[in-house]
Amino acid sequence: MKLLQVCLLTAVLSACSSIAPKNEPASEDNIAGIAPEQATSDISSTPQTDPEPKEEFTEPLAPATSWDRVVSNFGLELDTSNERVKRHMGWYLKHPRHLEQVSDRARRYLHYIASEVERREIPGELALLPVVESAFDPFAYSHGRASGVWQFIPSTGRAYGLHQDWWHDGRRDIRSATNAALDYLEYLAGRFDGDWMLALASYNSGAGTVRKAIRKNKRKGLDTDFWSLDLPKETRAYVPKLVAISYLLKHREDYDIAWTDIEDAPYFAIVPTGGQIDLSQVAELADTDLDEIYRLNPQFNRWATHPDGPHEVLIPATQEFIYRENLANLDENSRLKWQRYVVRSGDSLITIARKHKITAEVVRSANQLKSDTIYAGQQLLIPSALKAGGEYGLSLNERLTRKQNSGQTANRSQRVDYRVKNGDSFWKIARMYDTSVNKLSRWNGMAPGDPLRVGQKLTIWTTESDGHREEVRKVYYKVRSGDNLSTIGSRFNVTVSDIKRWNSSKLGGRYLKPGQNLTLYVDVIR
Repeated sequence: MKLLQVCLLTAVLSACSSIAPKNEPASEDNIAGIAPEQATSDISSTPQTDPEPKEEFTEPLAPATSWDRVVSNFGLELDTSNERVKRHMGWYLKHPRHLEQVSDRARRYLHYIASEVERREIPGELALLPVVESAFDPFAYSHGRASGVWQFIPSTGRAYGLHQDWWHDGRRDIRSATNAALDYLEYLAGRFDGDWMLALASYNSGAGTVRKAIRKNKRKGLDTDFWSLDLPKETRAYVPKLVAISYLLKHREDYDIAWTDIEDAPYFAIVPTGGQIDLSQVAELADTDLDEIYRLNPQFNRWATHPDGPHEVLIPATQEFIYRENLANLDENSRLKWQRYVVRSGDSLITIARKHKITAEVVRSANQLKSDTIYAGQQLLIPSALKAGGEYGLSLNERLTRKQNSGQTANRSQRVDYRVKNGDSFWKIARMYDTSVNKLSRWNGMAPGDPLRVGQKLTIWTTESDGHREEVRKVYYKVRSGDNLSTIGSRFNVTVSDIKRWNSSKLGGRYLKPGQNLTLYVDVIR
């Protein structure tokens, strides 16, 4: 038996030696299963010379961060010799904290924006435009009523399909607004024969303004590139700001600015809701902070998503699995913590409130109504059984009385007595206690712009539900010819008394003057 095994082994070794040349491994074709005779034929017909070394293929390295992805797609000329660019670079280098804060805000949105820019094969610098436009604040709001990270005014937003109604403002929708902005920029670049500098200038001041400046230079025999044009002051600074930011990002290892590392992976996931849903319910299903849900879905003006859809929301990508699991087990009756009520002929706030076992003041507060006037077909948000009772079952005066007398709100929130420290501001303290500047100032009988004194005592309620969302932003408004306090108040949905209080030191005279600057605190989702 042993002799037979030895013979077989000898035969196999002999066959192998006839297939592969001596001191040379068997070919990959042979290993893959080509017949021995075919392999022998191929080898014998090939001159026995040393094979040339194969050139190794190395896949390009994937961007380490979303910032790297942006820089890898840069396409503009970043000329920092221009005095305007130098001036803005100097400002950013003197205020490094600004870009650090902006880059931290960008972490939710940058990967999506950078990916869309890359997909369209347009200059990567465009992904940084929200730094200039809004400092990546999704609730940014301008004196011209531009809104969102891309700062669309209402009319341009509607022209590019950004729907705006009582429930929803598409200008603040991260995905819709990004695609609308890039569509608009590509259109503008087409109008100026692919000149992205002129397209950017037009995005800021309008294509008509840029065309007029070009015609003016042509009549004078001057150059018509962006740097040579006589454009509005804001536009002359707009493009240099983007160039300065882009250069500082590209060479960030040379400058002392701590750009927040942003992983080059989707920050958010798009998930279905199955119908209208309360945003606080989304936060619970995703086991996520409610503020995070607001920052990812800033387009919603109310506590709930739009009743007509699309029925989807954004949540952190890391929470998608737990969200879908919890949504599958959600009782249909738990979807909304608010009810939607359509006003019928003959309704009044009192009859609607009685029908839902709450007070008329609660309905007024929840819907930010300035009076008791309502009309047939109007949509109102009504706190449902999940939120009815407790604080919602009380009038405003009753809630204040309960706060003052018992030291707690009706929903068991806790009172905190806070002493103002050096460097504090309303914004800083509000963020510390996860509340809004407007609430904090209101609890203490102050305006958001009032100065704070070191040692001053502030009252803070750690939780409060007063029926509506707030996103307050400071807006600087320059008075125009024909303006009065009433028209300005209507324009920004604030009261005349508020404007007077916020600007008490500026309104010494009886009349406003064109060019006069006013400070307003605007709830941007109203």
